[in-house]
Amino acid sequence: MPTLYLIPTVLADDTAAQVLPPQVPAQVAALRYFLVENARTARRFIKQVAPAQVIEELRISVIDKDSTDAQVKAALQVMLKDDLDAGVLSEAGCPGIADPGALLAREAHRVGIRVVPLVGPSSLLLALMGSGMNGQSFAFHGYLPIERAKRTAALKQLERQAAQQTQLFIETPYRNGQLLEDVLAALQPNTRLCIAANLTAPNEYLRTDTVAGWKKHGLPDIHKQPAVFLLGA
Repeated sequence: MPTLYLIPTVLADDTAAQVLPPQVPAQVAALRYFLVENARTARRFIKQVAPAQVIEELRISVIDKDSTDAQVKAALQVMLKDDLDAGVLSEAGCPGIADPGALLAREAHRVGIRVVPLVGPSSLLLALMGSGMNGQSFAFHGYLPIERAKRTAALKQLERQAAQQTQLFIETPYRNGQLLEDVLAALQPNTRLCIAANLTAPNEYLRTDTVAGWKKHGLPDIHKQPAVFLLGA
C-alpha cells in the first residue's frame, strides 16, 4: 500500500537548514510524485532541499483551495494505480493545517492509503508557544470577515471566548494594519494580544501585550508580512 507523506516546508526563505530535520530532505529526495499547493514554489523547495532531484522527471499535481473532490480523488488514484508514494507540499509550513493538504489526507484515509506527517515548522504552534497564552486549550479561526462591522463583531466574540481559550487568527498580509486598528478599537483594554510575524526569519517579531499596552507603545509595521494574531485573557 502506498504512503502519503505530509512534508513541511519553510516559513521564511533560506531557513531549511535551521528548521527542517534531516528526515524531510531525505524523504523529498526519495519521492517521485508530489501533490502541491503551488507548482513553482514546490519545484524551488524540492531543488533546494534535494539538489539531486531532476525536476523534469518528477510528477507534480496541483491541489489547492479551488480543487474539486474529483481532482483530489484522481490525484490519489495515481498512487493506488501505480503503487506510488507521494509527498504533499504546502506553500509554507505544515500541510493540512489551514491548508488544502487536509483534503488529501482525508481522502487517503478513506481509500486506505497510509498517511505519515513529518516534523517541521508550524507558524500557529510557534506563535502559541511564544505568546505566553493558554496552550492547554486554543482554537484557530483562519481569516476573519473583511467587512468592518462583521469583523468587529467577530473580534468581540473571540474576546469572550479568549477568557477560557486562546484564540488564533490570520489576515492577508497587506491588510494587517487595518486588522490591527480594528482589534485595538474593538477590544477591552485588559485583553491580551500577541502579534507574531515572520516567524523563523532573521527579522522575526513576536510580542504579547494588553490592548492598552499596544495603544500606549504603538503597533509594529508588519505590512505585507505573514503574521499570526492571538487573543488571551
